[in-house]
Amino acid sequence: MHTHTTHTYNAVVSPDISNDIWRWYQSVSECNYHIQLTIKYRRVVLEQNVIDTILNVLKDFKERFAIHIHQIGFDGNHIHILCQFLPKYSGGQVIRLIKTFTAKACLKFPNVKKILTGGEFWTDGYYIATISNRGNRKTIEEYIRKQGRKPEDVQLKLFDCD
Repeated sequence: MHTHTTHTYNAVVSPDISNDIWRWYQSVSECNYHIQLTIKYRRVVLEQNVIDTILNVLKDFKERFAIHIHQIGFDGNHIHILCQFLPKYSGGQVIRLIKTFTAKACLKFPNVKKILTGGEFWTDGYYIATISNRGNRKTIEEYIRKQGRKPEDVQLKLFDCD
């Protein structure tokens, strides 16, 4: 049985984030995004080695692309991401970066490659929504934290990125 896990981590480079306003060099942003990505064919491939690989790939996104991943929730066949990025990127560009880098790394596992016979890791679609720091972010954090859990589940692993 797959247990839902939520991970957050501290990035190596730490821009000034005070009062949920993100200052990155000469830019300032208050935009947060909730992204949901689904595994191709809704296959359940998010085992611990795949989860660790996705976390490892995404931990450098802040330094490489100025995309701050605050929280990630894994639930068997899909993930939820709470992130922040500067408006120089569109949501589609950020999702393309996330999908490309994570898929390349995860498709190196023979068991994943066998289950996902078409050579694609993610579905073509996605969900993205902006989140206001002034009210809905906590609601989304709670939703991600509880994703895929039954009330009696006590094995949730939660790691805060901030």
